[in-house]
Amino acid sequence: MKKLIVYYSMDGNTQYIAEKMAERFGSDSELLRLVPKKAYLDKGFAKYVWGGKSAIMGEKPVLEPYSVDFSLYDEIIIGFPVWAGTFAPPVRTFVFENKEKLQKKKISVYACQAGDGAEKAISKLKDFLGIADFSATAVFLDPKTKPSEKNNNILEEFCNKEK
Repeated sequence: MKKLIVYYSMDGNTQYIAEKMAERFGSDSELLRLVPKKAYLDKGFAKYVWGGKSAIMGEKPVLEPYSVDFSLYDEIIIGFPVWAGTFAPPVRTFVFENKEKLQKKKISVYACQAGDGAEKAISKLKDFLGIADFSATAVFLDPKTKPSEKNNNILEEFCNKEK
């Protein structure tokens, strides 16, 4: 079953999990990193204010060009950091631009967070996509910056559901 792992990552946590999944799935998977044309501030207090405002306001930043042939994939896995209790705006843009195609696919999702709010963010993404449910979900707590056995177990369980 061919998988496309689509993700946005600012601090590297979501990318870390995407790459671990791609290693697990091997040639059955490909990565698509979402990159906003205008980078978010990634330092200090302004990072949280600007990113949080963008997330709360439901902004859809313009992304660097990407190309996806959805017919090549049986499943789409979407990964994002949790910002202000919701999914990061670059993911909103990707879903908005591809909603009809995504709705016809098996979709799984994972979220990376430093605090909490991932379950709420996953629910918001499900509603934004307009689907009944995801095939699988996972929540990771700072997987790159604070590796743990718990995160490893969550990754293992998620990947096993996706076989």
